[in-house]
Amino acid sequence: MSPETHPNLLATGPETRLPEDPALTELTHGGLERFLDVVRAHPTSSLCWALLAEGSLLEQSPGGDVAAYAYARTGYHRGLDALRRSGWKGSGPVPWDHVPNQGFLRCLWALGVAAGRIGEVEEQERCAQFLRDSSEQAYQVLSATTSDGDEPAEDGSPKSGAAPDEPEADDVESDDANQGVTNTGDTTD
Repeated sequence: MSPETHPNLLATGPETRLPEDPALTELTHGGLERFLDVVRAHPTSSLCWALLAEGSLLEQSPGGDVAAYAYARTGYHRGLDALRRSGWKGSGPVPWDHVPNQGFLRCLWALGVAAGRIGEVEEQERCAQFLRDSSEQAYQVLSATTSDGDEPAEDGSPKSGAAPDEPEADDVESDDANQGVTNTGDTTD
């Protein structure tokens, strides 16, 4: 059963735009072989935690789902800290089209998917609604995107278990910006 959400018709307040994430540049130029070094150098980067969570969701295993939940929760809380430092007051738009916001929004999506997979339905529903309240565009992109182009599974996760496709080239600084999305299956040191 997919979480029932609705568009936030009363969204008010200024948009929150996070500052540039230095991890994005390092991920773009460092390649997969430096991925964990970048994560260790930038533990406050929601993007790094989102990539780890998405890679774990790809495993389609109980262990992967639990790891994804932990990674996504870490990135979610790091993102909340960054949003608050940027003036966010607990509500208001967090636009998907601003690339530095995507790490937080992807963590929120991954947390909802992982919560659903481990049976934490209330958290899954809360995350889905929070994502939709923060960015309708992010909700649409992340909940509808699968690696094989199919509609999402009944629980809102991609049917194949894949992480969402990489954003369009217009949405990132480089075509290589999200290389880790599909290549982070090995997340051990």
